[in-house]
Amino acid sequence: MSNIIPYYRSQDRAFTLLHGNSLELLAQFEFKFDMIFADPPYFLSNDGISVQAGKIVSVNKGEWDRGDDPEKINQFNKQWVALCREKLKDKGTIWISGTYHNIFSVATVLSELGFKILNVVTWAKTNPPPNISCRYFTYSTEFVLWARKSKKKPHYFNYELMKQINDNKQMTDVWRLPAISRWEKRCGKHPTQKPLSLLSRIIMASTKPGDWILDPFCGSSTTGIAANLLKRRYLGVDSEKDFLRISVKRRQELEDVSVEEDYRNKIQDIKKIETSSPCFFSEEIPPIYTDLPF
Repeated sequence: MSNIIPYYRSQDRAFTLLHGNSLELLAQFEFKFDMIFADPPYFLSNDGISVQAGKIVSVNKGEWDRGDDPEKINQFNKQWVALCREKLKDKGTIWISGTYHNIFSVATVLSELGFKILNVVTWAKTNPPPNISCRYFTYSTEFVLWARKSKKKPHYFNYELMKQINDNKQMTDVWRLPAISRWEKRCGKHPTQKPLSLLSRIIMASTKPGDWILDPFCGSSTTGIAANLLKRRYLGVDSEKDFLRISVKRRQELEDVSVEEDYRNKIQDIKKIETSSPCFFSEEIPPIYTDLPF
């Protein structure tokens, strides 16, 4: 039995948060997840500037995002990806987001550790911030690697649902989705928060209702909010209490049925499914057959 004490757990046990270092906490318990989403440091905090909501702002996110020499970055990536591999079911998959600053290192590590890379999804932002230096093209994309644990064991992919979302055409690996919307930050701001539209699509594509999802760098828990909206279970880990407090507020918002309905109406993929298949999300979350050891 683990000695870990959750920072927060929802009454239905579908949303759990841990405070601390993922490299330390993940090593302390045995539990296998169906899917992992990881948004690790991109190492972008280099004292540069950018534009946000029409204002010039610093690109610095925090000490956790400070750049380091390539060897140390590679070692860090190998450590956390190896730990995540141990926590993934044999047929499970992992999604890892990044930019050119870290994604090549992560891809190399995945291959070295025996993962099979399935796709490199290009998230093309429909509302990117401008490039104020005017010395190169405006950054408007991020990448999301999708890989399965085993090269030989099959993974779950809801092909038909992705096709349904995409106007009954095969979905490509280029996703045109907006960056974070203002309404998604009403409980507080996280500097690298991902939009619910992105996480909802990822979760619907690669998991089933009742599945367990891990996010080792959870931030303000967009992964967890999307997971619970879609009847999945979630464990998030973060070292910053300020971000965990935002996570708790966001999860508690969902206890208001009107807020949950508002979220569903604003997430385009979910709205499309509910319009065409009204009963799709009506079922209750399946009973817990396996639970976290804390």
